[in-house]
Amino acid sequence: MGSASHAGWLAALRERAAAAPLRARWPLLAGGAVIGSVEAGFLDQIGRMSAPSGHCLLLKTEHSGSPAWTVQGDVTAALNALAHALRDAGLAGAWRDEQLAVTDDCGRRLGTVERAAVRPLGIATHAVHLVGHSPDGSVWVQQRAWDKANDPGLWDTLVGGMVPAADGLAEALARETWEEAGLVVDDLHGLAHGGQLTIRRPSADGNGAGYMVERIDWFHATVPAHLAPVNQDGEVAQFALLEREVLGPQLAQGAFTLEAALILADALGVA
Repeated sequence: MGSASHAGWLAALRERAAAAPLRARWPLLAGGAVIGSVEAGFLDQIGRMSAPSGHCLLLKTEHSGSPAWTVQGDVTAALNALAHALRDAGLAGAWRDEQLAVTDDCGRRLGTVERAAVRPLGIATHAVHLVGHSPDGSVWVQQRAWDKANDPGLWDTLVGGMVPAADGLAEALARETWEEAGLVVDDLHGLAHGGQLTIRRPSADGNGAGYMVERIDWFHATVPAHLAPVNQDGEVAQFALLEREVLGPQLAQGAFTLEAALILADALGVA
C-alpha cells in the first residue's frame, strides 16, 4: 500500500487511539498515587462503602487543588469492594472473576482489582498480542466471537488478551496463545517482540462513563506450515490466513479492532 493510500485511515486510527475523555473526570487515588479516573458524579451513584470495622473505604478528597476520590486502607480490598458495588449498581463491565494489577505512574504495583471495574474507573491495563505469519508471509487473523463483551465479530490479531495480575508477560502470551489458538509458543518460529503501543479512549463500560487506558506489547512469530490455529476457549468465531495484499485494504475498511489494526499496520510496515 502506498503512502497516499494509507495516510488518511491510519491517521484516523491513531487519532481514535489517543482520544480524550467525553466528559470531565476526577483522579482516583490510592496511597497518594493516581491509579485511575472517574467521571464527575459517577461514584455518587453507589452507596457508602465501609470495611467490616466501619472504616470508610472511599472518600472525596482533593488532588492538586481539584476534586478527587481516594480509596482507603488495603488497596486490593477497597478496589474489589468498589468493583462489587459497581456491579450491584449496574455500572461495571462484564464480570470475569479475573484480577488485574493496579499500578502507579512509575509502574509500581499497589494492588489488584476485578477486571470488570478497570474501565469504569479509568485504571490502566496491560495486554499482549501475537501477530502470526505463515512461512510464505501471509498473516493469520481471528474473528472475535459474536458474544464477546467488547468488539464482537470484528477481526483481530492471531492472539490477544489481558495480562492478569498473576502472570508475567511471557506467561500471559503463552496462555493466550494456547487458549485462543491452540498453539504452543515453543512450536512457533522466530518469536520476537514487535513493539508497544498505548490506547487511550472512551469506553462504553459504566453506562458510557468508562475510559480505556491500555498498554499493549505485541510479538510476532511464524506458524509452521503443518500447524493451524484451533480455538480452545470459545472466544473465536473463525481464523483466516490472509495475503498481505488482502489484509491491508481490510485494515483500511474498518474490519479490525482498533488495537489490531494499529498492530498489524506496524507489522506490515505501514508508516
